[in-house]
This record gives sequence, structure tokens and C-alpha cells, in this order.
Amino acid sequence: MCRARCLLLCLLLSMAACSTGEPVNNTATYEAELVQDSGVVIGDQDQIDGGFSSLDGMLQWAIGHSDPAELKESAQDVKRLSPDELQRRQLELKELLEKLKTPSDAGLMQIAIADLRNSSLSLEDRHRALEELLILVEPIDNANDLSKLGGLSVVVEELNHSDPDVRRLSAWVLGKASQNNPFVQHQVLQLGALPTLLKMMNSSFVEEAVKALYAVSTVIRNNIAGQHMFYAENGHIMLQDVMNNSSMDIRLRRKAVFLVGDLAQCQLENTERSELPFLSDGLFVKSVVDLIASADLDLQEKALEAIKSLVQLKSAEPRVLGDICGLEGALERMKVQLQESMADEYKRDYAADVESLRVEVESIFRTRLQTSMIGGPSNVQKQ
Repeated sequence: MCRARCLLLCLLLSMAACSTGEPVNNTATYEAELVQDSGVVIGDQDQIDGGFSSLDGMLQWAIGHSDPAELKESAQDVKRLSPDELQRRQLELKELLEKLKTPSDAGLMQIAIADLRNSSLSLEDRHRALEELLILVEPIDNANDLSKLGGLSVVVEELNHSDPDVRRLSAWVLGKASQNNPFVQHQVLQLGALPTLLKMMNSSFVEEAVKALYAVSTVIRNNIAGQHMFYAENGHIMLQDVMNNSSMDIRLRRKAVFLVGDLAQCQLENTERSELPFLSDGLFVKSVVDLIASADLDLQEKALEAIKSLVQLKSAEPRVLGDICGLEGALERMKVQLQESMADEYKRDYAADVESLRVEVESIFRTRLQTSMIGGPSNVQKQ
């Protein structure tokens, strides 16, 4: 048993002695009484909100994790204590219990929410509260609790704060809480956060724009209502602007084209739903096709993944993809570019993977093109 647990046990036995007025002479007897009274197995943690619910619960834990010989020695030490020493030990234990007491995740979220509601809170503490929420909302149950505790509305309000870091952190929290969570997605949309997040994508503060686009992506992912709201708010135009702007931060361009692919994939998996019109718009799709000429392999790969889904949509017109978007020529040029990348030992493996994806996309496109020329069905099965 470590020294800290020895001290804890000694203090607990001291406090037990103080509460009864007598030293604890028989640890085994006291242990048995505790088990009989509480029904808790020795060694189990009787905890509420992250702390022990009672002195008995903590004493049981200490006994259950202790060596019997050292238990006996600790009990003998307590027997030798004077009344004044017992009282001093009791005060020490109370201080120790306060230090050991840890609030539950829900309790910590309540503290952070209360801090954010405090208009006089310093900027540093406001950042800290949001950073704590960012960690706490990772588990889906905690994300749901954030909504039930009224925290989502508080975080949405922070999107309008004058400090860009507060806005950035708030968008990040909303994005993290919404990830694969339809309940939170619905709440965020109901609170009207989407239009604000879309505006934040145009922020001159790059980190704010990146986190805003991340939040938009997670809020509308696999959420049909959110995707149509995104379209109604001209979100597709903002995506197109990001993809077309070569001077834009590369992270924004990657996230933008990834979102396009995600929207197209969602449409393929929900064919009974009406398609988002912009996914088959020639100029919009050309913005995606143009990205495969990038020197950034990651961006090329994400663009190819998006194109792979776009060319399989029922509304996709192969001739438009070829004539307006120049897909066939772009794929041929990319082949040459990837061959050069594969000559670099540091890029070889990644470039080879991207080339395999390029060949797959090229095959799907040519099949669509051939089918359309003979007047067959306008769509093919997903590869």
C-alpha cells in the first residue's frame, strides 16, 4: 500500500474514532459492520458525482485496497492517538476530502456554462470555459447533456462575441458536440447557428474560418433538413468561392471539397430524397475538378473522392462533366503529375494510392459516358 493510502486510511480510522468517541480497536469488525450496513463489496467505489458518497464508502475503498498487516499497524497507530491528536486528524481529513472531491462531467459543464453567462468574466476565463467544454462534449452523452443543461444556446450566443478566439472556440465546441449526433444537430439548427457559422467562414481570422467550416460540416452531415437549410443560405456559393480561391488557406480548401464529397455521398445513400441542385451544376462541379491539378496530394485525393460520388449522381450529365468541367483531360494531366510524384521516395506510396483512386474515377466516368451515348440509363451502380 502506498504512503498516500496509508495516510488516508489512518485519517479515516481517526475520523471514525472521532465520530464514535472511541478509537477503532478492531478493524476487521468495523469493516464487517460497514459491509453489512451498506451492502457494498469491499474494494468497490461507492461514488456519486465523481467523489465518495460517504465516509463509509471511502473507508471501504481504503480497506479493500490495503494490505492486512499494514491495516493492523494503522489501527494500532490510531489507538495511541490522544483526543487532541484525533481532532487534528479529523480536520486534516476534511481538508483532504475537499481536495479529492471531483465534480461530475455534468457538474463541470454547469460551471463552464455559468462562467459563460457571466458578462463580467475575463477573456482568459471565457477561453478557459470554452476549452473545458471542448473536452467535455467529446462523449455523445455529454454532448446531449450540454443541450439539456441549456449550454448549447449559451455557446451559440458566443458566436457573436467580439473576440475572434471566443468565436473560434465556440464554433469548435458546436462542431465537436454535433459530430455524429442527430439530437445535437437538430438543436444547433433550431437555435439558428448555421447562418452565423456560414458568415464566419469569410472571417479574415483563418483559424475562425477553419473551425466555422468544420462546424458547418458536422452540423449538416447526414442531416437532410440541415443540408437543405445550407442550400437555402447559399452555403454552396461560399464553398465554391473557397475552392476557386487558390490563395485561400489549404485547410479551408480541403475541408470545403471534403464537405462536397460528403454531401454527394449522402445523396447516393438517400436516393429517395430530392437532390441538392448545386451538386450537378456544371460550374460548381468544375470548381471541384480544378482542384485535382493542385500540388497538394491531400487536396487532390479529397477532390477525387468528391468527384467519385458526384459522377454517380442521377442528375450528373456525363457530357457536362466532360465538356464544361473538362474531367477527362484533367484526369489525364493528373496521371502525369502523379507519375512524377511517385518518383519521389517520400511521396511514392501516397501518390500510388491516389493514382489507384484516379483510375477508379476515370473508369466510372467512362462507363457513364458510354452509357449515355447509347441512350441507356443515366446512372450506374455505386462502384
